[in-house]
Amino acid sequence: MIHGYHLIWGAYGFWLPNDPRGSWSDFVGSWELARFGRATRSIERLDIDTSQWAVWRAAAIKALRFPPVQLSGRQARTVGSGFAVGSRKCRLAIWACSILPEHVHLVVARHTYKAEQICNLLKGEATKQLKAESLHPRQRFQRRDDKLPSPWAVGQWKVYLDTEQAIDAAIRYVEENPVKEGKPPQKWSFVTPFAGVDRSGWTTYH
Repeated sequence: MIHGYHLIWGAYGFWLPNDPRGSWSDFVGSWELARFGRATRSIERLDIDTSQWAVWRAAAIKALRFPPVQLSGRQARTVGSGFAVGSRKCRLAIWACSILPEHVHLVVARHTYKAEQICNLLKGEATKQLKAESLHPRQRFQRRDDKLPSPWAVGQWKVYLDTEQAIDAAIRYVEENPVKEGKPPQKWSFVTPFAGVDRSGWTTYH
């Protein structure tokens, strides 16, 4: 039985669908990017030469419509404020969260919403907050209709968690992620401690 999700999504330009290291994508939606190869769908990260990958990455980045997004510390805190709004609105139980310059990790309890819906909801609230605080990373690309390109990559990765051990492992992984990148541990007001799963049967935590 599924009790939670480990959700990961990137900022725009973080992990491209045809990245030689593998991706969870089935297709490449941009014809400019497609000339650098087909989608490299793979559950596991592929072992490749890092110097060759760096050359590929530099060339592929130039084909993107916009520069890749890298969140500053202030922008990351604003994203967190958006997540807090989204979690309150939908009564999400978020057990762990790391907001890094190029990607986000969350461990979220099972909900009546699908994992993909949760990701879209949180992306939307974070984007609203960035715009409201004039911190949207693509502010300079604002269109005449007042719309801004999304700061997020399309889609997400999701891992279904069906045991307490899997949830605990995912929480540890997410909490340690900033430290692995040389950043301090993160604490967010909307994160609630994991207190075990309800063993009475089918459960949604909301």
